[in-house]
Amino acid sequence: PDPRRIDRRELLRLGAATGAGLVVGTATFPGCATSATPPSSPTTTEAMPTRNLGRTGHKVAIFSLGGESALDKPDNHDVAIPIIERAIDLGVNYLDTAPWYGRPERWSQRYIGEVMKSRRDEVYLATKTHDRTYDGSMRLLEESLELLQTDHIDAWQLHRLSYPKDNDEVFAKDGAMKALIEAREQGVVRNLGITGHTDPDVLMEAMRRFNFDQILMAFNAADPHHLSFTAELLPMAVEQEMGIIGMKVCARGRILDKITMREAMNYVLSYPVSTVVVGCESIAQLEENIELGRTFTPISERQMADLHERTESIASRSLWFRRDA
Repeated sequence: PDPRRIDRRELLRLGAATGAGLVVGTATFPGCATSATPPSSPTTTEAMPTRNLGRTGHKVAIFSLGGESALDKPDNHDVAIPIIERAIDLGVNYLDTAPWYGRPERWSQRYIGEVMKSRRDEVYLATKTHDRTYDGSMRLLEESLELLQTDHIDAWQLHRLSYPKDNDEVFAKDGAMKALIEAREQGVVRNLGITGHTDPDVLMEAMRRFNFDQILMAFNAADPHHLSFTAELLPMAVEQEMGIIGMKVCARGRILDKITMREAMNYVLSYPVSTVVVGCESIAQLEENIELGRTFTPISERQMADLHERTESIASRSLWFRRDA
């Protein structure tokens, strides 16, 4: 067996250590926007537990707000903007968005930008490029900065790396990776990352080609049943000291007839992830999820096995985003 391979028991131990704040990263921002003040929310540490976002130096609340659900619906200002404001008020200090969300008008970035024009220094702002080329990605970055009403991004990520050809395209001579590196060198972007739902091998190959700062990965309690992200991808991310953000923790509600939202969040947070990103439809839902983060308790191996058993019959719909699910 590979001596670097971390088994599930060791991952759970690392998850508990992460929750206790024992996994320490170094505060280095190679090529960062040194003129910009790192984000800091005065309410976060009192609101819920925080963890290191890998080696980025950012202490992130364990619950973060996703840019979908209410935030990618058209003409939804009266719902979306109060959700963002309330999230920051309650200590959320990581916002995830993308040009892809709410296309073609890019509603998610628009709503978040309305809040960022007055509260930018309180949150770590992450966005993405779904374009695989240098020119297309640079264009998306310029548009994203305008819509988000900011002059810098804390994390710029390659969106939805799903197939081997995606890596070939982004790492080509004039691929998107050139744009990410250049943007960081220019100080417009602090950290670089990747995101993916489909195939752990594709993400691991990207990580072999470049030392990314963070990864946004989709997994939930059904994970072991098909193309597991926790078997090899998560240990590799831990080894590389990446910030690890979990998404699709409740499979957009498709897993919640077998397990509760508390169990769904506790499952993912019991692994060595930095935070979980969840989209919310209302302030009430947001507040419920923040309370789950505030009262998070790591689950045992026995409880984890029970969740795996309970999700086996719904694995296909819970992991619909995986290849051949």
